[in-house]
Amino acid sequence: MFLSIYLFSYFIIFRNWNPNLRSESSSCLISLFHGTPAVILGCAAVFSDPNRGFDAANTVFQKLVLDYSTAYFLMDLLHYLVFFPGDVLFIAHHLATLFVIVTCRHAVSHGAFAVIVLLVLAEVTSACQNARTLAAARRMEDRFAAKVYDALSVPFCALYSVVRGFVGPYFMYRMIVFYVRGGADGLVPRWIWVSWVVVVVMAIGVSIMWITNLWLQLYRERTRRLDEKIR
Repeated sequence: MFLSIYLFSYFIIFRNWNPNLRSESSSCLISLFHGTPAVILGCAAVFSDPNRGFDAANTVFQKLVLDYSTAYFLMDLLHYLVFFPGDVLFIAHHLATLFVIVTCRHAVSHGAFAVIVLLVLAEVTSACQNARTLAAARRMEDRFAAKVYDALSVPFCALYSVVRGFVGPYFMYRMIVFYVRGGADGLVPRWIWVSWVVVVVMAIGVSIMWITNLWLQLYRERTRRLDEKIR
């Protein structure tokens, strides 16, 4: 499904766009088809299971959500390997994310509650982020795209900051405390939950640095425009 969307985007929807932007924009579109559905499906999968704990066994619905995200990350990983093989950070991010999802889904069959909640927190800003990215790609050529970019920039940065800077770390703290106290002993091997913690903590750290740089970039853009108006 994601491969079909990518190819349709690349050869049909964005065929007249700058060649340097076609692949990136196609990646954004498959991300749109993954992010919001993953949030909706993830929430439904979590709340449909009365046993919402870090050591809970994966339900059939939760496994479906994990499979859906696995398909997306595999497709986007292929995109980076083909078009941006030098983007080591994103390739490493996708490989690490796939490791967490696949081990949760196939190796231990427990812990989907934690993984899916983290997935929901990661993807809840996806729609806004990808819409902003697509608008940014065309803002120099299209006035409407520039307006969309300006309208989404501050709300996106604010939402992303709250989710990645506060909600995500708090949930991660609760997860670490649970596992360190032995709550999942005998169900989730220590090396697996430790690797999950390392991957997610690093991802949160990179996200915080990224959004900080984005706030600084946004501040510089707004300051430059204000200076230009004053002149």
